[in-house]
Order: sequence, then C-alpha cells, then structure tokens
Amino acid sequence: MIQFSHHRPRLPSRSRRVRRAALLAAACALLAAGCGDGGSEEGQAGRQQPHQGVHSQGAARGVPQGLPGMPPLLDPNDLYAADRPNALSPVVKDFPSRVYVPNTESDTVSVIDPKTYKVIETIPVGEQPQHVVPSWDLKTLWVNNDRGHTLTPIDPATGKAGKPVDVHDPYNLYFTPDGKYAVVMASMDRELVFRDAHTMKRMKTEPVSCLGVNHADFSPDGRYFIVSCEFSGELLKVDTARMKVIGQQKLPFDGAMPQDVKISSDGKTWYIADMMADGVWVLDGDKFTEPWLMPTGKGAHGLYVSRDSKSMYISNRGEGSISVLDLPSRKLVKKWELPDGGSPDMGGVSADGKVLWLSGRYNSEVYAIDTTDGHQIARIPVGAGPHGLAVYPQPGRYSLGHTGIFR
Repeated sequence: MIQFSHHRPRLPSRSRRVRRAALLAAACALLAAGCGDGGSEEGQAGRQQPHQGVHSQGAARGVPQGLPGMPPLLDPNDLYAADRPNALSPVVKDFPSRVYVPNTESDTVSVIDPKTYKVIETIPVGEQPQHVVPSWDLKTLWVNNDRGHTLTPIDPATGKAGKPVDVHDPYNLYFTPDGKYAVVMASMDRELVFRDAHTMKRMKTEPVSCLGVNHADFSPDGRYFIVSCEFSGELLKVDTARMKVIGQQKLPFDGAMPQDVKISSDGKTWYIADMMADGVWVLDGDKFTEPWLMPTGKGAHGLYVSRDSKSMYISNRGEGSISVLDLPSRKLVKKWELPDGGSPDMGGVSADGKVLWLSGRYNSEVYAIDTTDGHQIARIPVGAGPHGLAVYPQPGRYSLGHTGIFR
C-alpha cells in the first residue's frame, strides 16, 4: 500500500497514478485531513493593482447583483462576451504570443512559439509542475509546482521566471471574481486554501472531506463555485464570500473520476468532464441536484469554450479525440480524431480562436488543432508528462485561473 506524507520524496507522476486509479483511491484514503505551511513569503514587491478600466467596461443593465467588487458582466446572456477573437486587454496586448507547457516529469516549462510551432525555450521550475495559471490581473503566469510546494512566477512580457513563492501542495489555482483571493486546490492536503491574490499569504483554510480537489468554475454572479474531487468521485459547492463548502454530492457512477469544470455561456448549465465515466456530467449548479451523464469519449478530461461562445471542445484523453458540443442545443455535433492517436489533456484556445492547443499527457507532445475542421496542424515534442498548458495572452478582462478562464 502506498502511503503519502506531507513532506514526501518524489513519487510516480500524476499521470501514472491516474492510470492506477483504483490503487490511488485506496491510498488517498490514508491522507490526513490537512496540514498548513503557516502562510507564505511575499512573491512580488508590493501589491499589484487591477488594470485600469476593468470595472468600467460595459456594465450590463438588468444583471443580478454579483459578488461585491466583481466586474459586471458585459452581457448577462453570455459569460464569455469579453473573450471575442483578439479582444486583448490593454494589459496584455503587447505580450508576445506563447504556449507555456508544464512538464510534470521533467520539472520544466516548454515555451512554444505558435507562429513556428517550435519550442523556443525550456524553463527549469519546481518539482512536478501541474498547471500554468494566469493571475486575476493578467500580469503574471503562475507555475503550480505541486510536489515542490512552490509557485514559480513567469513574467509574460519577458518570458522570464521569478523567485518561487512557498505555497503548500498547489495542484491547481483559481482566483475569486473580485480579484481578492487566490484559491489553491491542495489536492493531497485535502484543503481549499484562500490566499491573498498577489502575495499568496494564507488567509483562510477550508478542510474538505472529499479526495483530490481538482478543478473549478464560478457562477455568473461569482457568489459560488463548483469543485471536482477526482479521487472520491464527488462535487463540492463553495460559497465564495464565506469561503465555505455549502454542498457536497457523490456522482452516480461507480468509480467516477471528475476532472475539468466549465459553466455554459448562458450561465445556466455546468459541465464536468469525467475520465472514468467517459463523458461529461450536466449539472444545475443553482439547485445542485443530481447531474446526468452525456457520453463523449474515453477519458473525457478538458473543457474549452470557442471564441464565439457557441461551442465547447472536450478532450477525450483515453482515445485521442476531441468532441464538439453545441452549447445552445446541448448536443454533441462533431468528433475529431487525432491522426496516430494521442492523449489530449489540458490546454486552451488561441487568441484568434482558430487553434485549439492541448497537451499530450502520456506522449510528451503538444497538439495544435484547427477549430474549423478539427485537423491536426502540428504535433510538437516537449518534456515528459505535459499537463495544464496555458495559451497566452488570451482575450478577456480578468482571469479566474486554471489554464485560462477569462471573463
């Protein structure tokens, strides 16, 4: 039986552990209910301020009152209205276009130039980097070094890495819609850790009883978010302002392993990819009643919305395909197969919306996929165990975290 401790030697990569899901689920049950790192050092000099104009762009009339301090929605009927092709914020418009790929087994980030489809730099980071996450104010990319217990900041203007910040068990990272807190998905510690969004100082810790807190997304008003727990097959509903779990449910599938979470463009439906149920769960987040399963393909994993807000791309890691969901009708309309197979995982959409970028988790490669017809443009070798890559910059006024959820 594998046992985990909070100060543990390097273990097999997350990708290998996931493939041994049954063993890992049993091992995770041995985890303690959480430990703290007693806060963290300031990672940046001074407090960064939200970029000018973020609160003044298009306050929509008739929109329900959101989380205090949250920028108003541009369109109450489209959460992704700020994400139109090449609609870059003034903060990021001069940043060079790059694809940042964290290699979990190489402890590096591969940097790809999307114009040439070639790796132009390899950045050493901490142990087992899982995701590259844009900060709420769009000024920093945070590399989540899960086993190194640090976040490595990258300046997207220069591509240079800064001094790592001590943060315990940062498997994934999100930001509250008001820009006040970072939310660390401390998977092995079994905690949601709310930290200052700029200094990363620990502000509040919310222990959880589920195993493997993983991915999340926020309601249209920002007042709650839904979290997936991959190792126990559960979902959490969390009150943003209170920083407290207010709902929990077990998914109705034996061996469920929920992954990415994404809300529909109209804000009414939640989708949760499940790599063991081979599909996406369809959930009413407000009511938080039992969801139903929409089969997509083996190993459903990542969820990404098109630039016109009409489609969602679903990566099926276990079969090397991408399913395309029509959001208005909630129907699957296409499936794109990768030539020669592959393991499409996490990624993002190019600023112009023409290319879907996905990491090949088990194949040490990255895929560039044409969003008009699904053909593979390029297959690019990178380090071992590529995971939560970030395409940057992308349209949007602010980031809610992960590999890029922009509003």
